[in-house]
Amino acid sequence: MKKHIKNNVNWIGYIDWELESFHGDDYSIMNGSSQNAYLIQEEKTVLIDTVWTPHRFDFVDNLKKEIDLNKIDFIIANHGESDHSGSLTALMAEIPNIPIYCTENAVKSIEGQYGKRGWNFHVVKTGDSVDIGNNKKLVFLEMRMLHWPDSMATYMTQDNILFSNDAFGQHYAVEELFNDKANQCLLYKEAIKYFTNILNPFAPILTKKLAEIENLNLPIDIIAPSHGAIWRDNPMQIVEKYGIWADAYKEDQVTVAYDTMWEGTKKIAHEIAEEISNQSPDTVVKVFNIATADKNEIMTEIFKSKAIAVGSPTVSNSILSSVAGWIEFLKQLKFKNKKAAAFGCYGWSGESVKILQEKLSDAGFDVISENVRSMWNPNDDDFQNIPKLVENLLLD
Repeated sequence: MKKHIKNNVNWIGYIDWELESFHGDDYSIMNGSSQNAYLIQEEKTVLIDTVWTPHRFDFVDNLKKEIDLNKIDFIIANHGESDHSGSLTALMAEIPNIPIYCTENAVKSIEGQYGKRGWNFHVVKTGDSVDIGNNKKLVFLEMRMLHWPDSMATYMTQDNILFSNDAFGQHYAVEELFNDKANQCLLYKEAIKYFTNILNPFAPILTKKLAEIENLNLPIDIIAPSHGAIWRDNPMQIVEKYGIWADAYKEDQVTVAYDTMWEGTKKIAHEIAEEISNQSPDTVVKVFNIATADKNEIMTEIFKSKAIAVGSPTVSNSILSSVAGWIEFLKQLKFKNKKAAAFGCYGWSGESVKILQEKLSDAGFDVISENVRSMWNPNDDDFQNIPKLVENLLLD
């Protein structure tokens, strides 16, 4: 069923309560999600985006209950990714000649995923607009690499709604739809997790795009993203947060992440955490076992941290595979302005600490030379190295 947004604009999406992962299994979903599509019924009737492929038939059936499909004047595809375009195949089977407004890259994306079906694409770029009647227009804003090359946002004049697609969203199911109705702690938690794991790699691009949006001087009363809560109460708060988060964000926090074979590396991790609290009682400390904790949750805490310590024992002249894969993901997220230290146990060859230092440096961290490299199980001599490591890790 549709839900009212403002005037002649309604939500017509899908609340995905059972969703547990996204992007394959690369992004964890803890509090459900939604795919937000929007129906505008002015003199012209416009559908903005659809929902994910598994829900395409439900989406079309629900849309039919609200409107004669033949009365839709055109569709806007803000992004070609299948969680937004996934119902197009079912919908276009019903109304095959309907125009689809999207970027040039979105044509490539949609046809690449669903094949060349002869759909009626209308390519748009930043600043292009279309009249929908009642003195209202839809204005298009390209959002390249936020987070695909084809992404764009659509702004509705008079009603002052920014349909922002993946920007400003969260993987968070909000049946009540709006940010002022959502649990504020969860809303913030899911918003920063979403930014960290999906948008932070594109932070420099995002910073420029935010400035571009600001320079347009558009009055924005509502930000309607493609996932999660719709921002109607002080909508610019999330734009302000994005500006802060995109600027090499960090808090007074240190995260310790490790994996262990026979508990030795775990012992070092816990000693480091305790020493951080001893030296800096106000600093927030987080400790995670990389093999058992959710990687997206860890990365969100690292995003908030000013420094990290990463540990692995040596195995087969290298580091544990769990840590190796995790560090590759860490590198993908392109964190800036953070320090790092390495630690680990070994039995005979002992390469893990050096390898960790190299990989952390390659991931963009300022790696300190101090480390804890313990043969077999750590003892008091090894623990004596921890205060100096922590001191330099905390040093601004």
